[in-house]
Amino acid sequence: MEKAVSAAEANRRFSLILREVREGGSYVVTSHGKPVARILPADARETTAAGARSALISRLEKQSIVHTGKWSRDELYEDEP
Repeated sequence: MEKAVSAAEANRRFSLILREVREGGSYVVTSHGKPVARILPADARETTAAGARSALISRLEKQSIVHTGKWSRDELYEDEP
C-alpha cells in the first residue's frame, strides 16, 4: 500500500523512506495536496509493466474481430470524427 508524503517531509525523511522502499514499501509524494511523484522499488516498474502488458493482451484476445470493409487513404487520415 502506498503511503502519502509531502515533498517537504520526503526531503527531510529521505533516508528512512529509501529504507522502507528497499523493504517493499512505496510512497506517493504530494505537493500542495496533489500527487506529483511515486517512490517505489526499482523492480516494481518492470513487474507493473509486465502485468499491464499481460492484461492488455488477454483482453485483446477475448475481443471479437470487427469487419468494417475497406477504407480509403483519405478516410484513414481525415481529422474530423
